[in-house]
Amino acid sequence: MFEVVAENQKPLAEQVADQIIQLIVSQNLIYGQKLPNEFELADSLKVGRGTVREAVKLLVSRNVLEIRRGKGTFVSQEPGIIKDPLGLAFFRDKYKLALDLMEIRYIFEPQIAALAADRATKADISEMNRLCVEIEDLVKAGENYTKTDVELHTRIAQSTRNLVMPNLIPIINNGIVLFNIFPYQVERMDALQIHHEIIDAIEARDAARASNAMIRHLAYNRRNLQGLKNVYEREQVADQPIVEK
Repeated sequence: MFEVVAENQKPLAEQVADQIIQLIVSQNLIYGQKLPNEFELADSLKVGRGTVREAVKLLVSRNVLEIRRGKGTFVSQEPGIIKDPLGLAFFRDKYKLALDLMEIRYIFEPQIAALAADRATKADISEMNRLCVEIEDLVKAGENYTKTDVELHTRIAQSTRNLVMPNLIPIINNGIVLFNIFPYQVERMDALQIHHEIIDAIEARDAARASNAMIRHLAYNRRNLQGLKNVYEREQVADQPIVEK
């Protein structure tokens, strides 16, 4: 038996996937909560079990659901947010990609800092300061602090109370982190001091100062990135296959 789909209409499995998303939203299901089983979903959505299975597969591929073998189907962490939605893995020139991502950060993050100065709570600021200290401790220990740095910028974005920004910033930041483009370099402690300047300005409710401090922070990162151009080019040459003549 075949399910007939009207012309210009979504395939039935996609319609069911949309209905499952509506179920998650309407019931305020969060990470780790279990969905009804296949039989129950098929019955409530008035479709066959095969269609439910296909819809679930679609939602797994979109990081909305996760299947735990022998346990059932659960809501994913950060549902709907996939690791590389911009397809950055397929850009060959990683150095140009890193510079272009920095341009995007220049567009967004100074304004984010300004909004944070207007909207951040005491709890937000306390967490920003904690992350700053953690980054400095990692730097002193000679360990990679990138994940914590992303968490700090994400927390600043969250403090704007803009629903989109916290999801956008990790994508931009992880664009560089995800592909590990360049050898890890430890930042100087004086550069990390700018983190404190950003947070101090946010705490003082000084939007202009917060924005300017973020611009200086990004400028330092861009100079550091530009200084790695020769390293990247040497590695590109070294990776080229040797052709015998």
